Amino acid sequence: MDIVRRNNVTVTGNPRGPTVVLAHGFGCDQNMWRMTVPALAEEYQVVLFDYVGSGRSEPSAFSEGRYGSLAGYARDVVEICEALCLRDAVFVGHSVSAMIGGLVAGMAPKSIGALVMVAPSPRYIDDDNYRGGFSTEDIDELLASLESNYLGWSAAMAPVIMGNADRPELGDELKNSFCATDPDMARVFARATFLSDSRDDLKHVAVPTLVLECAHDVIAPRGVGTFVHEPVHGSTLVTLDATGHCPHLSAPEARNEAIREFLAVLG
Repeated sequence: MDIVRRNNVTVTGNPRGPTVVLAHGFGCDQNMWRMTVPALAEEYQVVLFDYVGSGRSEPSAFSEGRYGSLAGYARDVVEICEALCLRDAVFVGHSVSAMIGGLVAGMAPKSIGALVMVAPSPRYIDDDNYRGGFSTEDIDELLASLESNYLGWSAAMAPVIMGNADRPELGDELKNSFCATDPDMARVFARATFLSDSRDDLKHVAVPTLVLECAHDVIAPRGVGTFVHEPVHGSTLVTLDATGHCPHLSAPEARNEAIREFLAVLG
């Protein structure tokens, strides 16, 4: 299958500039970056895509065997990079895509030259001295609710994930994005996301990396950003004055400025 069609790949911005790849999180699609693209498009070539099972990707390409782990999504990104002949691109990954980006950088070192991890979490479940924000029982309940009543789960969880209760339109947008995703495909992506443990992968990240955490985030609480930052040699940690797990919607100016400053340093 044509990879561009499979992942609904869009290329915009300055074709003569360095390339930035924007990767969405669980239950979302490339439209979530609409307030980021204008901030980058003048200087950078911007590549957007939808993971298989999300957005306007090709549903017939979905396979539970391939997409039951983060490695399957990472392989798709590698194939996108190869199809577009990308070299030294900056991969900007939101939420679970931050960890997918770490895998991609190891799988395709010539394609990915730097990472921006937005609200990353290498493991959502608490473990000994590690605080991911959820107990095993929390995640089991979350997944059971998602699988039994996906639309109800979306309506209940979207405002919690988004935060910003005083701006209900943001939670509504995330809910609508969740509800537009096929429930069976969302179930597979959710298990790959919330049951993942990418902590050991962090020590293998060998490219310049910016870690962006939010000051108040129930999905990736404070402390997780530091955990991601510490094993990645030479990485930079920035705490955004933002609430919720989706700063590209709730605090786009602050998030865009942090990314631009990082890109400027890269040259």
